[in-house]
Amino acid sequence: MDQPGTGGPTHSRLARTARLAALPAAFAGRTAVGIGKRIGGRPAEAVAAQVQQRTAEQLFATLGQLKGGAMKVGQAMSAMEAALPEQLAGPYREALVRLQDAAPAMPTAMVHQQLDEAFPAGWRQLLRDFDDRPVAAASVGQVHRATWSDGTPVAVKIQYPGAGEALVADLGMMQTVAPVVQAAVPGLDARQLLAELRARLVEEVDYVLEADTQMAFADAYRDDPDIAVPDVFAVEDRVLVSRWIDGTPLSRVIADGRQDDRDRAGSLLVRLFASAPVRARRLHGDPHPGNFRLLPDGRLGVLDFGATDALPSGWPVKLGPLLAAGRDRDAAALHRIAATAGLLQPKAVTPDALMALLDRYLEPLRSPTYTFTRAWIQEQTRLASDPFSAPARTQRRLTIPPRHLLLQRVAVGMTGVLCSLGATVAVDAEIRRWLPGYDTQV
Repeated sequence: MDQPGTGGPTHSRLARTARLAALPAAFAGRTAVGIGKRIGGRPAEAVAAQVQQRTAEQLFATLGQLKGGAMKVGQAMSAMEAALPEQLAGPYREALVRLQDAAPAMPTAMVHQQLDEAFPAGWRQLLRDFDDRPVAAASVGQVHRATWSDGTPVAVKIQYPGAGEALVADLGMMQTVAPVVQAAVPGLDARQLLAELRARLVEEVDYVLEADTQMAFADAYRDDPDIAVPDVFAVEDRVLVSRWIDGTPLSRVIADGRQDDRDRAGSLLVRLFASAPVRARRLHGDPHPGNFRLLPDGRLGVLDFGATDALPSGWPVKLGPLLAAGRDRDAAALHRIAATAGLLQPKAVTPDALMALLDRYLEPLRSPTYTFTRAWIQEQTRLASDPFSAPARTQRRLTIPPRHLLLQRVAVGMTGVLCSLGATVAVDAEIRRWLPGYDTQV
């Protein structure tokens, strides 16, 4: 069992439960104090913002310390940073950058032990100039830089001992703090997010499966002028070795990047997600900024393939016509296609109500380029978070098939990242290029 300070996921069920259990208790306390302040005359909006800010600060500090599934939840939430009110966005953004890029590291002795087990014939001959200091941390592992035996710079991803068990324990316990997650990022469906992440636990800790997926993406985008996927050099149980790629983390582009870099990154993100089901027959399922780099030559580097979805037939056949109907504000066609795709019961939602729900989300498809803004996503979040608004009532009547949950989360997450970037993107052209049926409704 790992002890506090070892750098691995905290396995003690008591210790992990105590840290997570403190979140709803503290949230309840802040809420009670907030009610008192409102009774005392403080404006409700100011009190709510203060409660949200303190809740977010404590939540993300705890998730970063726990790693495992807790950190995975934080990374998934990070895509919605743009939905926060402006007075919270700055401090919150910095907390997310820290969460995505760093976490308490494994001790060197533990790192070497993992490498000894992965390469019993001797890893030092394969991995020269191995840097014991990690350059990045993720939910289930951390990354070190080294040189492969042929002189190629490589990234060595090493899984935390017991990461699988920690993921299972965390996501089970995280269900109890779903209200806190919801309070920190109101536009997120916290319970649905946790359920979907839990369903993909096996993929997250299976580095052999991740390596197979990464190689499929690398083959699909080999020599591509816009997308860079590093080749896999070796995979052994809890260690994955890939070609090293330099670049600026997308989280840094969001924090202080130039506008042309923001636009470039946003355009390539859309291209990656639109083209992958066609070129790699897979959907990249994790759009949080820590998974991407903007390379010096202008390409988008993609670093993590632990969460993907196989799409052997490419995009769902109804998706292109559905988006085209919404783009053209053809409410009747939109309603008909959504019903035949199993997204709603025809009598539960009217065509006009469905169009009203989706209309603003489809704005990026109605012009040659579209500039994503925080104000735009904040307004969508406000409407979705108001249980009495007409869009929220309509949304509750939709029935998203389980097989489309990841696609929905990716679309929402990528939109959040585009708004964080403030990117201007030719979305319509990319969708037209990659989605069958987008030009012709059925």
